[in-house]
Amino acid sequence: MPASHLYLITGASRGLGRAMAEQLLQPGNLLLCISRRQSPELAEQAGKAGSGVELVQWEQDLADPVPAAARVRGWLASQDARRFDSATLINNAGTVGNPAPLSAAADGDLSKALRIGLEAPMLLAASFLGVTRHWRGARKVLNISSGLGRNAMGSQAPYCAAKAGMDHFSRAVALEEAAAPNGARIVSLAPGIIDTDMQVQLRGASAENFPDRTRFVSMKEEGRLDSPATAAAKVLKYLARADFGNNPVADVRDPA
Repeated sequence: MPASHLYLITGASRGLGRAMAEQLLQPGNLLLCISRRQSPELAEQAGKAGSGVELVQWEQDLADPVPAAARVRGWLASQDARRFDSATLINNAGTVGNPAPLSAAADGDLSKALRIGLEAPMLLAASFLGVTRHWRGARKVLNISSGLGRNAMGSQAPYCAAKAGMDHFSRAVALEEAAAPNGARIVSLAPGIIDTDMQVQLRGASAENFPDRTRFVSMKEEGRLDSPATAAAKVLKYLARADFGNNPVADVRDPA
């Protein structure tokens, strides 16, 4: 019987998320992609991938994470737990918002950044881990973190806080799962520096509100950014490592 693998990916309509989804459109894989908007490009590629590939796309705003988590919980509960050899949740969605000092930030922007970047991953992980607890296959949670969760930067307080929180809740969940039957493996992974829409936002920010803007401009000019496809290949290679989960807070550049 062919292997069957389930992947849930947030923020899959563009950037790193879409690149990971594109590379996971392989026979035997079922992808549930959750984004504010569906990706026609992803749907087209799934159609070309042939039989044995399943793609489901949801339009879901993770800035309102409670109904999103409930929807995921219900969908997972409707699946045949005996079907999958593995199930993986990839929490990729995030936002840098409008770079500015905290004193100048809008309340709504701060709340949105933390809901998308921290609250949604926690709620989705809770839903995923709870429903799949007794599934037969291996279970993994991959949280896409950032170096800014480990090294602070001015005018990026909400993003830094969300990623630092992601790192630390991953450590806590790793302890819980290590003590549980069929415990999941969880990693909060820094994926390197990627040329995505977030980078465009940071390069386009005002120097007054975001003094580190020149660093991001320089990284682009010096060719130091991975393409989404290159970064996705590195992240998925890390996900497939035999030691995935040994270190719950990691970097894609960590040696095997």
